[in-house]
Amino acid sequence: MSTNNTYTLIATDTQSKARAGILHTAHGIIETPIFMPVGTVGSVKAVHQRELKDDIQAQIILGNTYHLYLRPGTEILYKAGGLHQFMNWERPILTDSGGYQIFSLNENRKLTEEGAFFKSHIDGSKHLFTPENVIGIQRNIGSDIMMAFDECPPYPSDYTYAYKSMELTHRWLKRCVDAYQHSECPYGYYQSLFPIVQGSTYKDLRIQSAEFITSMNMDGNAIGGLSVGEPAEIMYEMTDVVCNILPADKPRYLMGVGTPENILECIALGVDMFDCVMPTRNGRNGMLFTRNGIMNMKNKKWEDDFSPIDEESDLFVDRQYSKAYLRHLFMVNERLASQIASIHNLGFYLWLVKEARKQILAGDFASWKNDMVKKVTTRL
Repeated sequence: MSTNNTYTLIATDTQSKARAGILHTAHGIIETPIFMPVGTVGSVKAVHQRELKDDIQAQIILGNTYHLYLRPGTEILYKAGGLHQFMNWERPILTDSGGYQIFSLNENRKLTEEGAFFKSHIDGSKHLFTPENVIGIQRNIGSDIMMAFDECPPYPSDYTYAYKSMELTHRWLKRCVDAYQHSECPYGYYQSLFPIVQGSTYKDLRIQSAEFITSMNMDGNAIGGLSVGEPAEIMYEMTDVVCNILPADKPRYLMGVGTPENILECIALGVDMFDCVMPTRNGRNGMLFTRNGIMNMKNKKWEDDFSPIDEESDLFVDRQYSKAYLRHLFMVNERLASQIASIHNLGFYLWLVKEARKQILAGDFASWKNDMVKKVTTRL
């Protein structure tokens, strides 16, 4: 098996806890802080792999174990030589374990000590995810970073439920680590396993979980169970508590977050990695994020605005097409609208974290962040 994925901390901001680092994987390096476009089923919606690589310059994308297990199935992925080969993507991939998706099934799943029984949202067929087979599925997917199988408790959760859920996640984690240590990637390269901190919105549980996760001494660590409906202030509080405990020499991944403001605030708290469907999902509905604020491209105000979509952007689509044209595409339900908006939003998110890294290295992150938060939350 090839050398472990390694993380090098390059710089820490003097006025905040923001960090810049480099994560080395078998499929390339990742410069943190980083945002990962979500490619749930082996495709980032409405975006071609060439655009992800050349235009958006994504360094890593995310796939989902639950969805890939159901379709196309691990047998097909194994025959293809793994997800990288299947989707023609040579850069790093992270896979979520499917815990969040099963949590979202509500009435169609049952949690036991053994694992999670669930019905497919596609055809109602019955399945079981255990810590062991989730590791096996991710081995066959071939992701560079695999996530441990966990339970994501809903918000709000009472203390007793949150505690029991956290304990179950910890017991499952031990089984994940054992399965991970007794298996190898079928394609001959190294895969990391990241545990997930849980504990809902209870500080003492978050501390307990972060300490337990740290004791497992994996290549990196994740923070789960946030951005599930709780106020942003609570998300920041829990993230801060956890980042104060997780080791500084390993990457920290905040799962499912979030808005540009959320990302900036959590970078300031010490988070290195993010993912969220917001840039593509909101883009398909006509919402564009820019460095000067948020634009609803369906608004009549853009009807005769023939200026470029974003004059400050280096993206081809932003300089090639006008606001009026993009609005027209949305008004006639043309699929090209979703493609242009998704590329724009992902390009902006990647610009945002790249610029944050630049500011951290220059020692100017805190003041830049405060100014940027005001801009990205403005409605244009």
